[in-house]
Amino acid sequence: MQHLYAIGDIHGHLDLLRAAHDLIAADMARHGPGPVIHLGDLVDRGPDSRGVIDFLIAGLAQGHDWIILKGNHDRMFARFLRDPWEPEPGLRAELSWLHPRLGGADTLRSYGVASAGDRPVEKVHAEAVEAVPQAHVDFLTARPTLHLAGEAAFVHAGIRPGIALSEQTETDLVWIRDPFLTATESFGPLIVHGHTALDQPTHYGNRLNLDSGAAYGGPLSAVVIEGREASLLAPSGRQRLAISRG
Repeated sequence: MQHLYAIGDIHGHLDLLRAAHDLIAADMARHGPGPVIHLGDLVDRGPDSRGVIDFLIAGLAQGHDWIILKGNHDRMFARFLRDPWEPEPGLRAELSWLHPRLGGADTLRSYGVASAGDRPVEKVHAEAVEAVPQAHVDFLTARPTLHLAGEAAFVHAGIRPGIALSEQTETDLVWIRDPFLTATESFGPLIVHGHTALDQPTHYGNRLNLDSGAAYGGPLSAVVIEGREASLLAPSGRQRLAISRG
């Protein structure tokens, strides 16, 4: 059976990303290669968003079989660089990417733009456009929002129930919570997603949430998926995820 790997929300933690790839490499050495899907939210809140993007760009250039999806934080970063005043669908009107809750200032700090949340937006934007390499902008903009493989569909946040995968909007794919999180019916493929932080990866039967809270000091989870079954990767090997009925 083909096996796939997936990594949850990274949020600027290059050290955790390297460690997740080390676990995947160890599993591949025992079981053979497979594609690695990154579920988005590459940036914000953590200390080295620039390093994360450099690492991922380098991996693709080296020919690694990696799929790197777009998360809402990645879209906010790219949107800010394009136009800091352009509204972000899915984000409450009173918030902005530079609000402390979102972590945009942490991302810009990794590019050498200091105190981005405490200075006039126009000046911060001008410095950000100068500091962020065009290759990073192009990389963020080009990220897909949906990947189908095996018996699974990989997205950042989830899907809108009752809507065909081909008709899903990008905003739902990178932002949705309810009614996706409360749906109990089958979506067809297993939906593998992040976006909503939990204490640990959880398999619900119809979906698999891999956001284990790296943005808030938690671990960055990597799993191997075979069919609709998943196992968490740990230094000791695979730990099968039972289906939660809660």
